[in-house]
Amino acid sequence: MTWWEAIVLGLVQGLTEFLPISSSAHLRIVGELLPSGADPGAAFTAVTQIGTETAVVIYFRKDIWRIMRAWFGALPVGPWKNTVPRTDPDARLGWFVIAGSIPIAVLGLLFESAIDETLRNLYITAAMLAIFALLLGWADATSRRTRTLDQMTWRDAVLYGLAQALALIPGVSRSGGTITAGLLLGYTREAAARYAFLLAIPAVMASGFYKLFSDVLVGEPTPGAADVPGALIALATAVAFVVGYAVIVWFLAFVSHNSYKPFVLYRLMLAAAVVILIVAGVIDAVPGGASAAG
Repeated sequence: MTWWEAIVLGLVQGLTEFLPISSSAHLRIVGELLPSGADPGAAFTAVTQIGTETAVVIYFRKDIWRIMRAWFGALPVGPWKNTVPRTDPDARLGWFVIAGSIPIAVLGLLFESAIDETLRNLYITAAMLAIFALLLGWADATSRRTRTLDQMTWRDAVLYGLAQALALIPGVSRSGGTITAGLLLGYTREAAARYAFLLAIPAVMASGFYKLFSDVLVGEPTPGAADVPGALIALATAVAFVVGYAVIVWFLAFVSHNSYKPFVLYRLMLAAAVVILIVAGVIDAVPGGASAAG
């Protein structure tokens, strides 16, 4: 991988991480189309997401600080114990983020090998892009869209977490899965998107730093993935941070007044394009190997 390819992949990560169109799918597809022709790998994807999630932390810093203060204040032990009622919406939201982060952490560790290798088959990616496009479109069209985050329940938190865990499969989309779940649960478009961003912080940061130390700084790259120098990963991560911040600002403003239909149509077209490119022999379905089409 060259430095300009790292910049391109950083741009792709920043542009697609928060939109319900799957950043991992785009990195996988664009990696195949670059001159180096290599799958950047699950580790590259996870580490560059540190950049985009840092943008989330900075953008939502006031919300995060408010939730953390309320959560610590509602604990029965510690220096701030019982200074905030346990029924406080922000304290409850803190617990909901923790509970919603458990499914993806457990499943990510249990199926790490499949996530890094088997599930990166582009036929699977294309199928997930199409299937979850239809689910997002259906949810957006049928949702009541009346609930706000202060109305969240434990059941909602668990369902949100299970939806986020589906994003371990490239093509599903972390934001797409959680936003779809939120809409089906009756939350407004903006509330579903905001919670999707907040819920992603613990999981993405943990995954990114885990892959940074296990695959980049120590150990070997995933079989079939490019062996990308750390300096290029750092460059891509920095680009992803800058672009990602701008996308957060735009996306939250967009969903406040518009439907998710453009993203549904885009996902369907991208799924069709991926299959055509595989069948035509332009890209390989299997990372680092011969196309599954042939």
